[in-house]
Amino acid sequence: MKMDFGTLERKTVILWISGVVLILILRFVVLADRSPAVVTASESVPMAEKRLERLRQIAATVPGKEALMKQASGELESREKGMLKAETGAQAQAQLQELLHRVGGSNGIDIRGVEDMRIKAFGSDYGEASVTVRFTCLIEQLVNLLAALANEPEMLSTNEIQVNGGTDKNKTIQVRLTLSGVVSKKLVPKNTGGGL
Repeated sequence: MKMDFGTLERKTVILWISGVVLILILRFVVLADRSPAVVTASESVPMAEKRLERLRQIAATVPGKEALMKQASGELESREKGMLKAETGAQAQAQLQELLHRVGGSNGIDIRGVEDMRIKAFGSDYGEASVTVRFTCLIEQLVNLLAALANEPEMLSTNEIQVNGGTDKNKTIQVRLTLSGVVSKKLVPKNTGGGL
């Protein structure tokens, strides 16, 4: 089968013309912009006045909602004032250690070592940093320590207290205490999917 140059040229021109016609039909018939022409408003004057009054009522409530939002923000700020302020979890735990050392020292208790430190989620918006320590003291000193911790401005709690009696004549006790404080959610480590 042999084609000469004239036949090939004629077929190409017919193909081009049919393609252009197809594109024009698609553009101006099938995909034509059929938006209706702009018409005048069908609302009556009383309907427009009612709508305007309703919009005015809604606009009048905005200052009240802004004041309520400002009050809620102030309450949240005052409640979060007692959170431990730290950039990392280790800094928050160090603050708890320093607080225990300072308050313990003022009550005659030598709190030095740390047994355990953790940071975990506390609800959906906050985290909880905790430090576990062991120390030996008198029962009166423990009561005074717990009262002093309750008077600190930070939001603190004792999660766990284990008290074991001693055998010496001074009636000292051995205490294992876990102290926790509220921290920002950003300090809570992300759960990794791996591991057991």
